[in-house]
Amino acid sequence: MDRSFGRRRVSYNEPLSDRTIAISISESTDMAALGLAPEHLRDAAAEIARHLLALGARLAYGGDLRDDGFTELLFELVTRHRRDADAGDRRASIVNYLPWPSISSLSLADLKEKRARTEGLVEFKFLDLDGHVIPVDRLGDALARHSSAGIEQQLTAMRRLIVRETDALVALGGRVEGFKGKMPGVAEEVLSAIVAERPLYLMGGFGGCARDIAAEMRLLPGEGGGLRWKGRDNFGDHGLSALRNGLERDESHSLARTAHVDQAVALIVRGLVRCARG
Repeated sequence: MDRSFGRRRVSYNEPLSDRTIAISISESTDMAALGLAPEHLRDAAAEIARHLLALGARLAYGGDLRDDGFTELLFELVTRHRRDADAGDRRASIVNYLPWPSISSLSLADLKEKRARTEGLVEFKFLDLDGHVIPVDRLGDALARHSSAGIEQQLTAMRRLIVRETDALVALGGRVEGFKGKMPGVAEEVLSAIVAERPLYLMGGFGGCARDIAAEMRLLPGEGGGLRWKGRDNFGDHGLSALRNGLERDESHSLARTAHVDQAVALIVRGLVRCARG
């Protein structure tokens, strides 16, 4: 981005301009027990996304295209708050990964309409049964040829691809019942980030899967009860060192506890900037 002062032009790079940050989020059923409402989770996601866009980051999210879902929330956000990109950087603000079950539930006309409505703001990655990207001009053939068999494998392939193609993961909320994959979606993305050694920012203050993971990783001392959902035992062997998020011990513990969005945003940005600076 260039800024002019009289005749003098100053160029600078936004601190996260070369970073793509994945956001892992879904509804959290235990928010009421924490004194929170669903709107708090949506507001938190919006504030995190807004600040990351302002620092030049691109956002990545894997999910369906429900009218009231988190994907639509991000789409609405980037129409109001465009990414503060460096000069010449015309990449879309959001990368939306759509697994085959989501694609096959819509018509080709619906998919093209969504893409046209967000052109320039959202880059869609349509994924086939094996998690490979389908070129837009071959979507029609894919829809006519494929079924929705093997949903667990398809979701796993999508989540691993997201982690491979992004630089860090922010996780909050997450359902732990009624999920379609081999474990809750937030859990699978967090586990993939740990295995891939990506910086990880766990927000447990909004309950759900992220809070359970934080408890298992001993970021919330004294907690660890609740539903023993499928895959939860994978996190007991990982602790603070698995986060690799640029935060000090007390900062990661604070992020895992807080439901104050301003505090969470400040900690996430602090860690990402530290990681970006090496």
